[in-house]
Amino acid sequence: MGRKGDTLSGDLLCDVSRETRRRLDDFAVLYEKWSPRINLTAPSTQSDFWSRHVGDSAQLFDLAPDAKHWVDLGSGGGFPGMVIAILLQDMPGAWVELVESNRKKTAFLQAAKAKCAPSAVIHPDRIENVTARIRDPEIITARALAPLPKLLDLTAPWLQQGARALFHKGRGYASEIEDSHAKWTFDLVRHESRIDAESVILDITNLRRRPA
Repeated sequence: MGRKGDTLSGDLLCDVSRETRRRLDDFAVLYEKWSPRINLTAPSTQSDFWSRHVGDSAQLFDLAPDAKHWVDLGSGGGFPGMVIAILLQDMPGAWVELVESNRKKTAFLQAAKAKCAPSAVIHPDRIENVTARIRDPEIITARALAPLPKLLDLTAPWLQQGARALFHKGRGYASEIEDSHAKWTFDLVRHESRIDAESVILDITNLRRRPA
């Protein structure tokens, strides 16, 4: 995976504390140990841990630096949820709730929580089973989880109550937005990815169901 943080793009992590750097390094060690066994991410991206995964996750934090309650859906290998959880460790009263139904990946997330981000909360369950349990999140994240129409269906209980979504999307995002407008209206800001020129972060608020 290269030396510690040596391929991070730009200044995404230049201001983090020494303790946060240590936690990220510990997370990298856990990832390197677990990933070959349970495929935490696509094999083609495992060698590009720092920029493709950590940097890609950390850019969300810069979009909502004051938010204290995050929810990450389909957390998988911990991107972006566990990276955000590590970045929040220095912020009193802040935490991330990570939702993941795969048992092996949940075991990895529990190990990462114990080592790197004790304030994180892991939900080993399906997303639709936890919406009533997770109250008043400020930010909802998801990366490589589902098309936007499905994501909006899953997150509507939170977004309609004032939460904000930050969804990673690739080159086909425009058609996903168009498909979503068949059912929903929403306010949208597109943030260009600082890691991948073909990707964006969709910043969604004020979700409303379109009248029948």
